[in-house]
Amino acid sequence: MKRLLALISFLVVIPFAHAQGQVLPDFSELAEKQGPAVVNISTTQAARAGSNQMMPFPFDENDPEFEFFKRFIPRQPGGGSLREFENKSLGSGFIISNDGYILTNAHVVDGADEVTVRLTDKREFKARIIGADKRTDVALIKIEAGGLPVVKLDDVSQLKDGEWVLAIGSPFGFDISVTAGIVSAKGRSLPQENYVPFIQTDVAVNPGNSGGPLFNLNGEVIGINSQIYSRSGGYQGLSFAIPIEVAMNIEKQIATNGKVQRGKLGVVIQEMNQSLADSFGLPKPTGVLI
Repeated sequence: MKRLLALISFLVVIPFAHAQGQVLPDFSELAEKQGPAVVNISTTQAARAGSNQMMPFPFDENDPEFEFFKRFIPRQPGGGSLREFENKSLGSGFIISNDGYILTNAHVVDGADEVTVRLTDKREFKARIIGADKRTDVALIKIEAGGLPVVKLDDVSQLKDGEWVLAIGSPFGFDISVTAGIVSAKGRSLPQENYVPFIQTDVAVNPGNSGGPLFNLNGEVIGINSQIYSRSGGYQGLSFAIPIEVAMNIEKQIATNGKVQRGKLGVVIQEMNQSLADSFGLPKPTGVLI
């Protein structure tokens, strides 16, 4: 009986000890080395809006109360005027060349009158928008600086579902915030997004992370964090990144031609599902419908 109990204890303890021996990845070195090449991007957009006609003053200019009320109810000649104000937004980006070229999302700089880039050493530069492609949500901007740290790039051909990945960005303006997770799926298509085979991850991404890099464990950028799927407006475990080879193809066209050109096949492609396969008499739902 004692031998049987000892054998059971051995069988139970060994798998547990094996599980304890597994070590989770340490992202500290990766974050330290690659963090300086990640930037905070802030934009401002001037806007003008007409103010509604205000109620007339309840007091005449000769009334003793006039001076008091005019401080709080400024009159507007002609019944209204135009007011100027600024829309501000935050995002992230990463440096791809030591002379100041930076990749980010198109929606981060869309409509911006002024783009400011802040580095990890707190230096700030005004950036020039070289070009942007809304369909893939990729933009290329440029700051006048030299000797800058740059990221390493890799494609996603060897990327596997379940692989660890790391995001660095500025969620809600908190610079160089590091979050980690795994690849949930590759080649993910989203509604109204027909030009990008997204990388789906469970990395925590929030407003301000847009345009920031997604790294593999080798410290190479494999994607640009672009959007989340959420019912609340905040992170809910579904984030999507643009594969870096897609982004670099767009970057090359923008840098060379100032715009992106696309060919057209003149066909519509639909993913095959079970009902379509049944209707065409196929044994299983593989391939696509053209």
